[in-house]
Amino acid sequence: MGILANTVSICQFQVFGNLPSDDLFEWASTRLAAQAFRPIDRGSEELSVGWVHIDDPKDSSFDRPQAFWRDRYLTFSMRRDQRRVPSALLKAHMEKAEEDFLAAHPGLQRVPRQKREELRDAVRGSLLAQTLPVPAIFDVVWDTRGGRLTFASLNAKVVELFDNLFRQTFDDFRLVAVHPFARAEAILDQALLPALQQANQASSDAVLEMIEGNRWLGQDFLLWLMYQTMEGSSSYSVNQPGPAQPGEGFSAYLNDRLLLVGGGDSGVQKVTVIGPQDAFSEVRTALQAGKQITEAILHMEKLEHQWKLTLKGETFNLATFKSPAVKIERDNRSDEASEKEAVFYERMYVLEEGLQLFDSLYRRFLDDRLGSDWMQTLARINAWLSGE
Repeated sequence: MGILANTVSICQFQVFGNLPSDDLFEWASTRLAAQAFRPIDRGSEELSVGWVHIDDPKDSSFDRPQAFWRDRYLTFSMRRDQRRVPSALLKAHMEKAEEDFLAAHPGLQRVPRQKREELRDAVRGSLLAQTLPVPAIFDVVWDTRGGRLTFASLNAKVVELFDNLFRQTFDDFRLVAVHPFARAEAILDQALLPALQQANQASSDAVLEMIEGNRWLGQDFLLWLMYQTMEGSSSYSVNQPGPAQPGEGFSAYLNDRLLLVGGGDSGVQKVTVIGPQDAFSEVRTALQAGKQITEAILHMEKLEHQWKLTLKGETFNLATFKSPAVKIERDNRSDEASEKEAVFYERMYVLEEGLQLFDSLYRRFLDDRLGSDWMQTLARINAWLSGE
């Protein structure tokens, strides 16, 4: 689902580079138009990838601000049209092509390797020409004021495709994934940054190294949050900038589904616990056996508004992120373009408020985890796990 849907899976990036100081529209329009989507429905090309409007995936013109500019946001979508030939169909047509070739060349017992490759290319090209491309749309929202970019997909191949297209479009910018350590750096006070750096277990600043080396952040966060859910307090206060006011209260807790992973004699073992949890007894047993929580469903509530998401502990990607429903009151004076713009702003408001609550929750954990009392907190958690 797209970014404007009430439920969406997202990953985030920090954008590094300097935006033009004069005409942002002209600059962005030229860049996006250079990599705009080109249809392939009337040809036989296998793949086409490019930018389209976030409101209309059939439109790839970026000659007016309304197409992609919303206040501080640049908004557009990556469209990927791809033809695929089923392997079984290709195999059947290849067998027929080889039979025809051998019938025309009775002196041969088998098709030569080079000729076989030529037949495969010809058969595949013919089948592609008869196959309609399947479109897929992935939304992008770039907050040019904060430099944070949100991409609506968690598929590794799609994310890689997006990263490549973004670099081709904005070649003087680079994207860095907002992984747990990077998110911690962004929200901590200066006083705790030295403690975070000291706890850094990565061997380099490379993104994959930072994720792999600091898995403890996601694991400890989910363990702490599970303990808070059952034995501590599920009440927190907003401490990060965003739509909600500083100091406003909200609740956060784990429930419904948790994934635990651990090593064993037979390799990696996974335990999935599904359903409402009264005491997390199954989860506690798995934790005592050496497994770690790597994924969980997180609920956040503020007054009558509710957010629900599946948190990937290793990357802090947010899957099936459900926010309060957006409802726009229509009147006879509103046109379709105005309504779409209103929906976008309302959607970004509730999405960013949910992210603000998440960052506030994470900051509260970091204050505990990097503070001087963490060993006492960990002792209480271990005692609870063992039933003491």
